[in-house]
Formats: sequence, structure tokens, C-alpha cells
Amino acid sequence: MPLPRLPHMPRMPYWLTLSHFPNLPSPRTLLLDCSTVLDHQVGGGICGCCGALRPRYKRLVDNIFPEDPEDGLVKANMEKLTFYALSAPEKLDRIGAYLSERLSRDVARHRYGYVCIAMEALDQLLMACHCQSINLFVESFLTMVRKLLEADKPNLQILGTNSFVKFANIEEDTPSYHRSYDFFVSRFSEMCHSSYEDPDIRIKIRMAGIRGLQGVVRKTVNDELQANIWDPQHMDKIVPSLLYNLQYQAIESQSPSPDAEKDKECPAELTERCFRELLGRAAYGNIKNAVKPVLMHLDNHSLWEGKTFAVRCFKIIMYSIQSQHSHLVIQQLLGHLDANSKSSAKVRAGIVEVLSEAAVIEASGSVGPTVLEVFNTLLKQLRLSVDYELTGAYDYSNIGTKIIKEHEERQLQESVIKTIGSFASTLPTYQRSEVMLFIMGKIPVPGMYPALGSANTGFEGSRMIQVMLLKSLVQVTVGFQTTNMLTALPTSFLDPLLSFTLMEDAEVRLLVLDILISLIDRHDNRLKFSPISIIRDISVLKLKLDKCSRQDNLFMKKNAQRLYRHIYLVCKEENSAQHHFESLFSLLALLSVELANEEVVVDLIRLALALQDLAGEEALPVYNRCAIHALSAAYLNLIGQLTTVPTFCQHVHEVIEARQKEVPYLLPEDVFLDKPRLPESLPKPGGDVVFLQSKIAETLGGSGYNTERLATPYIPQITDEDRLSKRKSIGDTISLQLEMDSRHSPEREPKTPTEQITFETLKQAIVDSVTMEEQERERRRLVVERFQTAPFEEIAAHCGARASLLQSKLNQIFEITIRPPPSPSGTVSTAHGQSRSIPVYEMKFPDLCVY
Repeated sequence: MPLPRLPHMPRMPYWLTLSHFPNLPSPRTLLLDCSTVLDHQVGGGICGCCGALRPRYKRLVDNIFPEDPEDGLVKANMEKLTFYALSAPEKLDRIGAYLSERLSRDVARHRYGYVCIAMEALDQLLMACHCQSINLFVESFLTMVRKLLEADKPNLQILGTNSFVKFANIEEDTPSYHRSYDFFVSRFSEMCHSSYEDPDIRIKIRMAGIRGLQGVVRKTVNDELQANIWDPQHMDKIVPSLLYNLQYQAIESQSPSPDAEKDKECPAELTERCFRELLGRAAYGNIKNAVKPVLMHLDNHSLWEGKTFAVRCFKIIMYSIQSQHSHLVIQQLLGHLDANSKSSAKVRAGIVEVLSEAAVIEASGSVGPTVLEVFNTLLKQLRLSVDYELTGAYDYSNIGTKIIKEHEERQLQESVIKTIGSFASTLPTYQRSEVMLFIMGKIPVPGMYPALGSANTGFEGSRMIQVMLLKSLVQVTVGFQTTNMLTALPTSFLDPLLSFTLMEDAEVRLLVLDILISLIDRHDNRLKFSPISIIRDISVLKLKLDKCSRQDNLFMKKNAQRLYRHIYLVCKEENSAQHHFESLFSLLALLSVELANEEVVVDLIRLALALQDLAGEEALPVYNRCAIHALSAAYLNLIGQLTTVPTFCQHVHEVIEARQKEVPYLLPEDVFLDKPRLPESLPKPGGDVVFLQSKIAETLGGSGYNTERLATPYIPQITDEDRLSKRKSIGDTISLQLEMDSRHSPEREPKTPTEQITFETLKQAIVDSVTMEEQERERRRLVVERFQTAPFEEIAAHCGARASLLQSKLNQIFEITIRPPPSPSGTVSTAHGQSRSIPVYEMKFPDLCVY
């Protein structure tokens, strides 16, 4: 196109050519000048005069771009542009639109140097301007950032992300009603999953995506006018993207590169910071939407089985959210556990492990209003695991659809029991007592509700559930501290618990003993009594002793006899092993240390002597007899030093020394070993190797103890509970002796005659019941026959007599129970000299009482 002729230029002769003007630019320079005119740049050729025709804001924008993009932003001109934007804020939106136009053209022409300069100028304008017109400028800015994020070049994506992050840190003075960040959430999430070939560039892109998500969260989480970032459509993109980078770094950390140590920051660290910031901003109503994508991600990528990553994720969650919201996470985990009740044992074990770790962290917060719901869900999973283990299938209708490994189910059961203990350790004492009662109510108690297992598992299922729930109780009672034993061991809990000590299952009895020991041990003295041995000087044990309180005395007065009886009966079981006797010794020792008064000490000594007599019965195996003798000796040695009665201690030491010389197999050191040194047969010991009740009563009587009670042998009473709890055979039932309970202690009263139940007795009872049934049937037949054949007058007279008799009895009852209130006007005398009360409707009340 011909160049315009300026007015001040004279007309040149036609014979002049370009050769006569050596200072004119070359054609290439003229072409560049034309290009700069089209790009609204100030050229260096003859077209430089066109700059005066453009608006001022465009000239200011053009001046910030140097001729060589490597020179960077022209700072002096940038200051002029900033001053102009602050002075004329109404031009800010036009400045943004013009910069956006230039940047789009530079991106299309691959002039990336000018792109960087434009973004730097935009960043500085954003930082400097906070006027009311900033919204329109921000729209242009976001358009440019979107353009960069859509580019294929990683450097442009990172450049756009960095600008967006700077923008996210700016607090705007004016609200925005139409701004949307949906594109940025999607794009940044996509960058977090980048699979670029170059590993270094791939890491940079992922880190840029993480920073971009962090910026979106910061910009929208507290802005009520923006789209809710907590909506599932956004959380389902943000949370998996963050977890993917956590997981990716966990995989790469197993084989770190030599350059990894040089990096100041890795994606995992940045991701964890971003994830913690996201969760820390979550309010009560947003916890569910933030945690649900975590559960789905762990499910989709089978990350529950490894446990490590799942535990790490939920540790981040529990430490990041507000403590008062912790129970919401626990509830979601419990619900997810229920939803996966038919998943593999490894998956369920992973969820349970996460629950266990989360419970420990939650101790500073609260378990929430549904404490029993937590334990109910865990106990349900325990029962389902037992069913799966015994049936071998998750679905009874399709047995064999999935292969169930027993050892995996056992590991799951142990994890559930551990988790129950973790939750219980976070509860206060009163709530833990409620949990103990709740679990006890789930255990099949003999004689009450023995079948808790499903129909597919039968008796073995009920037994396994008993064992698992008792193990759970052991975990709940660990570390249980209470000052009042009446509240720690109420009757509703102690009665069913003690009934298990009479079970033939040795494992069940041992678990019950552990529970009793944990509840009674309030000063951590248990470990000081293990292993069982003859302690020469108990001062080395450094026992913590407190005076027995009034509540403890009431507890022992109410429950002591039952405890003694069950200890005696446990020793009588033939399948008791070393662990049982060690637990019995710990229980006796703790009763002496924690709950003993003078009366309890006397009864415990009588019990130890009764155990010595029990060991003399030849019906028991040799090991059991030797173990009971050793248990009695160890306990009398301990209680002798606790009472500090010299003569009593001297007698105990003499017997122990005699046993060491003559019968060492009656002492703990020879019995409670991996390979106990036992005789082939054990005759009933006597002489100096046994403890004499008369001598002990004599020695303790001089110190103020009840001599009469000490001299009375201890005989446990047999109750209906024992007959319900023991599962005896018919042969055992024939030889069972029943004693009638008396009002007083059986030790103080002579024994009532016992009834020997034999085969003839049982046969006679059956014949008598048949005879009674025949008599009742004959009586009914006669009544029916009378009403069918007798005359009406006879039937009426018979019924009238019965009605008169009934009415007379009712009148007597009413006369006794219903007494009219005293009459305010006195009583009225009858003709026979008796007085009767005036009926209420005949009474005359004072005027003040009538209204």
C-alpha cells in the first residue's frame, strides 16, 4: 500500500529514486514496521508517527514490551502504566482486554517471550489495583490464564498456574457474582495426573496442578458468592488428584533417585500441605463430602489391603479437621465397613486398622453421641467374621462363590478386638462401664440365651463368639480405673461374668479371670505377682497399697462369697493349666491388696486352706493337685507377710521349708515350669508339709482376728447357677449332690441333709408326673360330665355356693386393705359398741375447706 504523505513534507521530483536516500530503511525493515503497526507497537521506521493516533492506554501497554523479549519487562514504562491504571480505574478493564488480545496473538505466533512479559504485567496490575472495576479486569486475566492452561507447552501451563496462584492470594474488595472456576478445577486435576514423558517436567506439571487446586480452594472456600467447592462434583476431582500424588510419591519413595535429595520440595509434601489446608477449612456439613472421595479412591485402587497408605491418609484427615468433627469421620468409616461386610478379609481388616488408628487420634476430641453404635458395628463385624470362617462363604445361598481363608479371618478378628480396645481407651469411666455392660449383653450366657450364633454355625459358632466377645471385654477393661467397685462391677455385669468361670471351656475361664484382674487392679500391681513364686520379702515388689474404702467394704460384703466360690470351683476343673493357676494367684493377691479388710483376710485364708484340702482329692489329675498345693502355699506366704503376724509367718515358712526338703513338687518353683517336675502318683500329704487350720487360727487369734471364723472350714455352696452353667453328662448328673441354701452362711451352720439323686429317684419322678397328669385328666372329665348330666337346680346351687365363697373372700380383702380416712367430725358408734368411720360423702367439712 502507498505510504501516506504528510503535510509538512515537500513534493519530491519524479526523477528521484530510493538510491538518492541512503538513510531510508530497507524493505524488510518497512515490513516489520507495518507488522508493528498492526500489533499496536511503536516502530523504529517511518511509521513511528502512527503511535500518536492510538489511545493512551494502548500506547502505555505497548511501551512495556521491549524490542527484544529477552530484555524483559520495561520497568519504567510499567510504572507509568500502573500509575495510569490507578489514576483512571475506569480504563482498567480496557487495559485487561488489550493485554488479553496481545497475549492470544503472541501465543498463536509462538512468541513466548512476549507472553511471559504480558503475564508479568498482569500480575503487577493485579497486585497494585483493588478498585471497584477490578472484576472486569479479572475476567480478562482469567481468560488469559485459561488460554495458557489450554496450551500444549508445559512451560505455558506452569506460567498460567503461577499467575493464578498469585491471583488466589489477593483479597478482592468487591464481590463477584458471575465468576466460575469449574474449568480450573478440571484442568488442575488433569495436570495432577500428568503422564509427560520427561520425568522432571512431569513432576513440575503435577506440582503446578497441586498449587492450582490449592489456589482454587483458597479463592472459593470462604466466598459465599462462588460455586460451593465442597460439592461432590468438585470434591470428586480435587481429592482423588491429591491422593494420587500422595500414592505416587509413596511408590517412588521405595526406590528414590539420587537427585531426590537435592529437591527442596517434592509433590508428596506439597500435596500433603494442600490436603491439610483443604480439610482444615471444612465445616461440619462438609466433612462427609471431603471424606467420601477418600474412601472411594482407596476402594477403586485396592489400597485397603496394604493398610499403610490408608492409615496415612486418615491420620492426615484426623489431625487436620477440627477436633469436634472427628466423630463424623469415625461414623463414615463405620458405615463404609458395613457396606464392605462381604468384601475380602484383607479389605475389612484394612478398614478396621484405620478405625483403630483414628480412635487413638480422636482421644482429644469426642467419639460423638453414638458411642454404642461404634461398638455395635464392630461386634457385628466380629460375628460376621466368625460366620464366614465356619461356613467358608460370604453368601450362604451360593457357598463356594469366594474362597475364604481362615487365617485372614482370624487376623481380622484380632484387628476388630484391638480396635474395640482403642475406642474404649478414649472413653471416660462411666461410658466404659456402659460399653462393658453392652458387650456383656451380647455374649451368650449359659442357661439364659446360649444360642447367639447363626443357624449355619451351630454350637461352635456360639462358642467362638463367646471367646471373641470376652477378648473384647479384656481389651475394654485394660487400664480401667475406678474408685468405686460397686459401679465398676455391678450385679448386672458380675453375675453373668462369674457364670463363665463354671464353663468347661478352659479358654473362656481364663478370659474371665483376666477381666476380673483388670477391673480389681487399680494400682498396676498385677505384673508384680507374675510369675507365681514364693516371695521371701514382698518389700522388693514395691506394692502400691491404699486403705480399703467404705465402697470397697460394701462391695466385698455383697460379692465376696460369690468370688470365693468361683475361685474354688475354677481350681476344681480338671482341664485348668498353668495360666489358670497363675491368674488365680494374681486374683487372690489383688483381692488381698486392693479390697482386703480383716474379715476378707480371714475368709481368704480359709479359702486357701480349703484349696489345700481340695488338692488332697485323688479324683483330680496329679498336675492339678500339685498346682493347687503350690498355689495355696504361694498365697499363704504372701498374705502372711501382708498381715505382719510373726507367728503366722513362722508357721508358713516352716511348712515351705519342709516341702523344699521332702516334697518340692508341691511348691511353685517345681510345678509352674514348661516341663514340671511331678511324681508319678501323689498320696495325700500330711504332717509338716501341710498348713494346719488350727495352728493358723491360734496364731492369728492373738492378733485380734476372728478365731471362731478361722477355725470353721470353708465349704462352697452349690447354687442353681452352677447347675445351669455346667454342661454335665447323664453320668455326672447321677452323682451330683444338691444342697439347700440356708439363710445364713453355710460355713456357720450345720449342713442340711443332702438328697442323693439316683436312677430310681429319676424314674420315680417320671412315674409321679405321669400319675399327676392322669388325675388331672380324670378331674376335668368329671366336671364336664356333671355339667352335661346334672339338673339345673344342682348346678345353680353349686355355682351360687362358689360365688358366695368368692364374695366373702373379696369382702375380707377389701376390709383389710381399704381404710376410709378419719372423719373430721369423729366416728359413729354402732349398736354393738363398735365405731365405724363416716363415709366421705357424709362428712362435714369446715367452710375454709370447701370452694
